[in-house]
This record gives sequence, structure tokens and C-alpha cells, in this order.
Amino acid sequence: MSSLIKEIEFSILTAPDEKRPHWVSLFKVPSANELLVRMKTDDGVEGFGLATSYTDITPLVNIVKGGLSDEILGMDALSPERLYEKLFGLTFSRKAAENSWGREALIRVSSAVDIACWDIVGKTANLPLYRLFGGYRNKVPCYVTCAYYRDGKDNVELRDEIQMLVEQGHKAFKGKVGGLSLTEDIARMEIVREMIGPDNDLMIDVNRAWDLKTAIEGARLLDPLKPVWLEEPVRWTDDRRELKLLSQQTNIPLSGGESEITSYGCRAMIEEQAIQILQFDCTMFGGFTEGRKLAALCELNHVDVAPHHDCFIHAPLVAGTPAGRIVESFTDPERDPLQAELYENPPQIAEGWLTLNEAPGLGLTLSGSAIKKFGTRVS
Repeated sequence: MSSLIKEIEFSILTAPDEKRPHWVSLFKVPSANELLVRMKTDDGVEGFGLATSYTDITPLVNIVKGGLSDEILGMDALSPERLYEKLFGLTFSRKAAENSWGREALIRVSSAVDIACWDIVGKTANLPLYRLFGGYRNKVPCYVTCAYYRDGKDNVELRDEIQMLVEQGHKAFKGKVGGLSLTEDIARMEIVREMIGPDNDLMIDVNRAWDLKTAIEGARLLDPLKPVWLEEPVRWTDDRRELKLLSQQTNIPLSGGESEITSYGCRAMIEEQAIQILQFDCTMFGGFTEGRKLAALCELNHVDVAPHHDCFIHAPLVAGTPAGRIVESFTDPERDPLQAELYENPPQIAEGWLTLNEAPGLGLTLSGSAIKKFGTRVS
């Protein structure tokens, strides 16, 4: 049995620049900056996938315009391992060098294609992906990311933001630090803890802003707030070693992985025993083909899976494994208009839980109006 890819279409999904951009510690976060891949097989089954980019998306577009479709058309969508191996192999090929296809951009595009293949696999099997991935449960915990830096945002506005999220029914909150002094950031997180109360979960994300000494001190000062994890607390240069050293100085569980670009980098973090929660992103590298392997590796090494970004894409993977812990959401449409508008049938998020759809594949139906609003076809 095979299902050959007959048609493929790429679009960029972007939103207008915000008047007051959302910042993390070191960089501005785009509200929408994704590559949408839609594929159709010779037996009429359609699937889609997404690739996320926090920087200029032009390198991904150049790969698409440079003829990547020729590597995909005619391949079997029901063999995602084979197709991902082929596309990943381009990262060390002469063709990539001749066409100036960057390694990271190739990996991003390959991820979207892989997710689309798995969507087709699920639809062909007439099963939702969370069941194909193990079917451990049909709903997963869901947290909301908040407390971004914005021009003119003071602690009064921060209180209003967190109060609104509490009233929406969220039970877990991830706040951003690293962009101000330790004193100022600790005060901000104290406000978040005060507003959410002692019974809800607090996660804290540094986005790789601190050196090791600052991370040790920051963890000490944050400990009374009882965070359930401290995310990407150290700079990129020697992060695996420094994460391990930091873990010996704090009782706060450490998390990371979103900034890796291969599963091998995530494997190294696990082998170093540097983290307790792995946060790979299937829309940035590996798709579900590599995400499934990482989830299994986490389970065998007693590490939790809490993927970065896009709760609707990652929920099937988290729901499929005993290692699956939680998914990340952005309920403010100004921060992430795609979560708010991209799907006609988004899974329900209520009281801190995301309940997966039972429709086959990803279980998601793209909104034509949203694609018209945010999308630009790449040709």
C-alpha cells in the first residue's frame, strides 16, 4: 500500500507588525511567522504541516523556490521516515551547497513536510494521531505563556494581564524573565505568583539570557515562588555543561531543548543529565518522525516531554506517551493570532486541559478565511 504525493503547496503565514511588540529577554517575538505546507496524494488524501521561524523566513522561502518540491513529489506519504531521511540528508549534500540552502532552513521545511505526511497517515488509517502515537490519554494539561516585556508595560498592566488569564480558567502560567535586572524580574514573578495563587503552577523562562553565576543567584531568589521549572536559564555557549552545574545548585527542575535544531542535540542534553523536562519543537526540527523518538527517549530516561509552542500540533504527541507532561498555549490573539484563527475546529482548552479532537490525522481543519487573511502563496 502506498499513497504517492501528487500535489504540494507552500504558503507563508504572517501578521502585521504589532504596535507594541512582545519581547522575551533578548529578542522580539513575531506574532505569526510560519511556513504552511499542504500536500495531496494520488488517492485524494490531503494533509498539512507547519514550520515555525522566529527570524527572517526568507531562507525557507528560497528553498521552496529553489525546487525542493522535486525532492518530495512522487514520494510515499505513508513512509514519513523515508521522506524525512531524504530531506534531512540534503543538509550534507552538494545540491544544498550549490543552491545556498542553509542547514537550519532545510530542517525547518523538512519538519513541516513530515507533519503533513503524518496527517495523511492518520487520515488513511482513519485514526487521530494521538491514538497512532500510543493513545495514552485523550486530553493533556495546557499552560499559558505570559508576562512578556512590552514598551510602556508596568506592573499594573502585568497584574491586569494575569488576572484576565486567571479568569479564563488557566491553571498553569509561564512568565518571562531575563530582560531586566534580577531585582526587577523577581518582583515581576512575585506579582504573577500572587495573582495566580499558591495552588496553580508557575513556570519561569529566561530564554538563554543569564550567565551561570546569574542563573545560580536567580534560581536561589526564585525558589520561594516554587516554580515547577526554570526554562533555558543559561546562555547558549556552554549550555549543556552549565545546565548540569546549575542543576547541582538548585532544587528547581530545569528545562530546555527548543533552541536545538536536531534530535541529536536534545539527546545530548538528556545524556548530560542537564534537564528534567525536554522542550523540543516539532515545527522547528524533526516533525513527528523525530519527535516520537525523543518522546520514547524521554520516557526511558525519566525526563518529561513539554514541547515548545503550538499546542494544537504538539498535543497528539504529548497525549500519546506516558512521558507527555503538558503543552504550551498563547490565548492572547495579539500574541498569536494563528492559535486564535487558523483552525475551524480548534481543540477545546478549559480549566487547564486541552481535549483532543477525535477526527483522523491531526484532527484539525484549516480555516480558509484565516489563510486568506494571513497567507501568501510561495511560487
